[in-house]
Amino acid sequence: MKSHGNACAAALAAVAFGIGIQADCAAQPYPAGPIRMVVPFTPGSASDILARLIQPKLLEAWGQQIVIDNRPSAGGTVAGTIVAGAVPDGYTMMLTSSGFAGSAALYDKLPYDSVKDFSGITQVVSTPLVLVVAPGLGPKATKELIALAQQKPGQLNFSSSGIGSGTHYAGELFNLAAGIKTVHVPYRGTPEAINDVISGRIQYMTAPVLPAMTLVKSGRLLALAVTTRERMSLLPDLPTIAEAALPGFEYDGWYGIFTPSKTPRAIVNKMSVEVARILKLPDVAEKILATGAVPKSSTPQAFDKLVREEIVMRGKVFKAAGVKPD
Repeated sequence: MKSHGNACAAALAAVAFGIGIQADCAAQPYPAGPIRMVVPFTPGSASDILARLIQPKLLEAWGQQIVIDNRPSAGGTVAGTIVAGAVPDGYTMMLTSSGFAGSAALYDKLPYDSVKDFSGITQVVSTPLVLVVAPGLGPKATKELIALAQQKPGQLNFSSSGIGSGTHYAGELFNLAAGIKTVHVPYRGTPEAINDVISGRIQYMTAPVLPAMTLVKSGRLLALAVTTRERMSLLPDLPTIAEAALPGFEYDGWYGIFTPSKTPRAIVNKMSVEVARILKLPDVAEKILATGAVPKSSTPQAFDKLVREEIVMRGKVFKAAGVKPD
């Protein structure tokens, strides 16, 4: 049995690195070999940081390697295609952002069905955004930004980390709630999108908390409000958009883990429980909170429900905003 386990682990490691060798590990307790965690974005991205926080804790608990496979291409479609087509045995999964739901809402012809081809394992974090403007723009409050946009319809720009991304969706949601018309300018990633707000080429953005906080503290950006229902502990003096101007406004993004559909429910549940345990560990929770995210696990059923609802909701917002896929 021991030699079989070693052969199984070696074969699974080969699969994880794309060699294509397959092994039947069904006879052994899960996990019996390395697990491949596909990340649709570059090393250092939020998805990658979260994966690398979870990775050593899973290794410690299960004694099996978690091989992180960064596949940053086509807004996550390449990674999604890999995972949707993988053997549903629990040895391939994906940690991605709420842009997964945005892509499903925007694109009719993805290489996979975002609902039918995936099983959610758990939400990992919720992710507030911060409404920021260039200091030289003029507005010092959310109502003032809205008033400026109303005075200059179609003349202000907002940036995002890409079409269908959480920053894009939140920006369109803000525009609709405020009744303003501005121009969306998508970028390849968050750093590029923020840099053009700093320079003044872009007037505003709903930006991820971590890079925004650093730039706000240095005076290079001006923070007006946070997108969540309640104020953030990291930014207690910053009002919510709902408080500042738009009662009822709320945007709270998320990151979560998926596996191919038809993965045995026992495996999905085991992984979900283990990740939930890891997210409650003080050292992990502290590191997550320091990024501006909030640890938040869920049952597989609850996460699947969230994703389905998000796809519908984002589709309605993008349609109302007249967003068309590139």
